[in-house]
Amino acid sequence: MIRKEKSLLLTFQDVYCGMANAWFSAFSTAIGSGDVQAIVSLLLPDSYWRDMLALTWDFRTFHGQDKISTFLKDQLPLTKMGNLTLRDDDYLGLSKPYPDVAWISMFFDFETGVGIGSGIIRLVPTASGDWKAHVVYTNLEDLKGFPEKMNALRDDNVNNASWAQDRREAMEFKDKEPTVLIIGGSQSGLDIAARLKALGVSALIVEKTPRIGDSWRTRYEALCLHDPVWYDHMPYMPFPSTWPVFSPAGKLANWLEYYAEAMELPVWTSTTVTSASQDANNMWHVSTKRGDGQERTFIVKHLVFATGLSGGTHSLPKFRGLDKFKGTLLHSSQHKKAHDHAGKKVAIIGACTSAHDIARDYYGHGVDVTMIQRGPTYIMSVKNGWGVLFKGLYQEDGPPPDIADRLTASFPHYMTIELNQRQVKEIAELDKDTLAGLRQVGFKLTDGIKGTGFGLLAWSKAGGYYLDTGTSQLIIDKKIKLKNDSGISEITENGIKFENGSELPADVIVFATGLADMSSEIRQLCDADVNKKLKKLWGLNSEGEIYGVWRDLGVPNLWMMCGNLALCRFHSKHVALQIKAKEEGVFGRRYSNPNE
Repeated sequence: MIRKEKSLLLTFQDVYCGMANAWFSAFSTAIGSGDVQAIVSLLLPDSYWRDMLALTWDFRTFHGQDKISTFLKDQLPLTKMGNLTLRDDDYLGLSKPYPDVAWISMFFDFETGVGIGSGIIRLVPTASGDWKAHVVYTNLEDLKGFPEKMNALRDDNVNNASWAQDRREAMEFKDKEPTVLIIGGSQSGLDIAARLKALGVSALIVEKTPRIGDSWRTRYEALCLHDPVWYDHMPYMPFPSTWPVFSPAGKLANWLEYYAEAMELPVWTSTTVTSASQDANNMWHVSTKRGDGQERTFIVKHLVFATGLSGGTHSLPKFRGLDKFKGTLLHSSQHKKAHDHAGKKVAIIGACTSAHDIARDYYGHGVDVTMIQRGPTYIMSVKNGWGVLFKGLYQEDGPPPDIADRLTASFPHYMTIELNQRQVKEIAELDKDTLAGLRQVGFKLTDGIKGTGFGLLAWSKAGGYYLDTGTSQLIIDKKIKLKNDSGISEITENGIKFENGSELPADVIVFATGLADMSSEIRQLCDADVNKKLKKLWGLNSEGEIYGVWRDLGVPNLWMMCGNLALCRFHSKHVALQIKAKEEGVFGRRYSNPNE
């Protein structure tokens, strides 16, 4: 009986694989002949084609046959896409996440005139019984003739006694300039530096803190990542198999320091950038000051801001009466240790990730703490949420991160709204006891933008949610107090006054009200000419692509590298390939969105 069931399953899979191969053969033939009409006939009317650099030298998503047809007519003759090969691996097959939703995923490789790409196609059944593509995703993987120096291509020179001295001299750039200067030495700066090194592009990281990892190490002691380790691996060096599922910030900080050393990345710590300007030849003049007072102005071709989503310094919001308060005022980024405020009454303004983490830290140290919620928050437990969202992707027995990254990228943001809505409902059912408890104590909940949970909130404003690691239960149990029945009127000498006339006494007020605009550091350091050209950063454009980061910023050879560990792992390759292509003279024309 078991053998018979396996045989039937094999036959079932073979039928779909045979059909997928036939579809791909027709697709490959149409691409090779440049027959746009034949290509489009293989797609659904409301299909999507998402491209990352391979065919557009940009991040673009085209929705509908008309837009896809125009894009292909414009770009196929220029890019010379061809030599398509279907991958024969475990990731080609039928997926059925819900009873009425099914697709077949196909991975393929291809070439362009200058690059090597990979792609993903998802076929869905139609009413007529035919299967057509709902999504085509194409991604630039490498540049022809310029492979990464890894595996068989790695440096095979015999190291000798001069290794340490050679490394010290290389770190100083005394007699030469780096091609790329990277501002910021956390995960985004380290990832892009590692990618550039693999491509043979010299880069120097300047980091203002004394040690690599201090951007994590010096934050509040209770900070811990809310996403699992298999989502967070870094390029070329995955975390060891003994690593905890959720990384404590201090442990991650030490890993970043180790990563920089193991990858031999040139880093100047305790170094600040004081100004940056671009000359008529698009060369960057970047003035720096080291911890010992030495100053140097670099002249480099590319400048990368790896200063994170936070955008630098954070000022307190302008509440009336701030100057009257006799206690301590802190932005959440300034909070360090809860026991610094032992015996005090603490009020936290905000109800998203930082507010929850800090409130839990205070409660754990016996501090009287009240969370002031000004708007609704999306709550998802990490225990239940990741199991739904990362199913078949980022999990211990899942595909390698590189495959999972591409599978994730093959779902355009606006296309996945309906799927995300279903996932949010599924997670809410699993979290129903927690959500009911929060509602009972008056905590204001939202299911996110268009019911999509934290996804569109993150892409649109990088906030508005909390991925619950235990703080929600403390709020339900009233161990963390909640105040959300009225808006804030003013800050008084001894606390906070609300619009309904109520008052909350406080010795310490923590503003967990969000971070500075991520472009603020660029605008602060760069001259007026650069600021005039600078495009919008973060948020979704009309195609569902992120504004500015990892691609065109409106200023030649200026780049923004940011995101969580997973986004940095994936998109650092995209930034590095663009820089390498420009350096080798093979960068093409951006097929940019005129609506940006």
